[in-house]
Amino acid sequence: MRDPRTVFAEIGEAAFYQLTTAFYEGVATDPILRPMYPDDNLEPARLRLTLFLIQFFGGPTTYSDERGHPRLRMRHLPFAIDRAARDIWVSHMSAALEGLALAPDVREVMSRYFEDAATFLINRFDTPPTAIIARLEEIPRG
Repeated sequence: MRDPRTVFAEIGEAAFYQLTTAFYEGVATDPILRPMYPDDNLEPARLRLTLFLIQFFGGPTTYSDERGHPRLRMRHLPFAIDRAARDIWVSHMSAALEGLALAPDVREVMSRYFEDAATFLINRFDTPPTAIIARLEEIPRG
């Protein structure tokens, strides 16, 4: 498996901005995820995610320089993230990832990270599986 820290050098900074722009286009109209972003403007959240992903995948440490240690679980604890929210988040991120022209090994390492990180952030465990399936069927596939 490829080292995730080599991704930035291969795909460059612009790809991360494209990825998060496409991702937040999905979030903007999602009835489950959008309420988790209290600001009217999603741009600050998009920029934070962009800088975090750039750093995680081997780029400059601007995220930590500006915000300190990522502390993902702590930063996401105020939000009710159940399996449905996790799956919807991954679905939007996967759709955004598909919009990038990436080598298969790069796509695989990024997808694996998004799946694992989203699972790690689940902090509520009460959504029945049927609700998850119904919601995922509503998301348009590109």
